[in-house]
Amino acid sequence: MDNKQKPQNEIKIELTPEVAHGHYSNLAMIAHSPNEFVMDFINMIPNPPQARVQARIIMTPENAKNLFFALRDNIERYENTFGVIEQRRPVAGGNPSDGGNIPNSFKA
Repeated sequence: MDNKQKPQNEIKIELTPEVAHGHYSNLAMIAHSPNEFVMDFINMIPNPPQARVQARIIMTPENAKNLFFALRDNIERYENTFGVIEQRRPVAGGNPSDGGNIPNSFKA
């Protein structure tokens, strides 16, 4: 009998080549209802009047909060390794060339 058994809580995750390529996003729109959070990740380039949603992620409120904590922990580890991430002050309708005032690209 084989004594090497996998732990019961181990999850095997498959990453297909199409998904592994990823999507770049520099804008996110977040909305919620009582039962779910909807996050649209968008790639917006300067000047065109239209931007396309690259991915939409829908989560339960509990999973959205778990994502928040995981992201916070990862940012803390990143900053401990590479230094503090400097934020440019977001202002509505700002221009990246005017001293760092940029539009807030994460909208609730």
